[in-house]
Amino acid sequence: MLVIVAGASWKRGQLSGVRLLLSGIAPNSVCLAFIMLINSLVRYRRSFSITQWMLGSVDAVNYPALFALGELVVAASIVVINEARGWNLLAVGETWATARGADLRRLMITGYCCGSTVTAGAIALTGPIGFVGLIVPHLVRSRVSGNNRVLMRCSLFLDGVLLPGCDTLGRVVLAPAEPPAGAVMAIVGGPYPAWLVRSRF
Repeated sequence: MLVIVAGASWKRGQLSGVRLLLSGIAPNSVCLAFIMLINSLVRYRRSFSITQWMLGSVDAVNYPALFALGELVVAASIVVINEARGWNLLAVGETWATARGADLRRLMITGYCCGSTVTAGAIALTGPIGFVGLIVPHLVRSRVSGNNRVLMRCSLFLDGVLLPGCDTLGRVVLAPAEPPAGAVMAIVGGPYPAWLVRSRF
């Protein structure tokens, strides 16, 4: 699927962030439809597991899988953070970055491959947990620094604090129930985009 999206976004030897975003919408809808179809065909116990996964839950993650994902995250983070100067230039604009000597093709391919691989690994273990990658980077950029050398490191650490925090909050407030972390994260993070749009525009 990653290859299909990249192929659809590739034009004149370049990857574009806008094209990547738009090209990913249709495959995402198709994959979601297949998941719902499988969910409707399997038995109740398996269907319950799929539903829990779709809500986003950290309950069933085992340590070997977690360690494997950790190694992947560390390796991808090192690669991406080493390209911080290029990301700083790209934040201004593609034309500006190219004029300042940034290798735009390498940046886009590196960011796409590392980001997609880490995201796929995390979702495979916990399910789709939204807003984690939206709230923290914007807060760090506005409150700490827009420099990607700082932004990426702080986001990596604070994202790891936010998700367990929301999971713990849900377990404490709704005890003895154990709500999925993804549901709590959506309740906490859902209003943030509306606040961001209202404060910025």
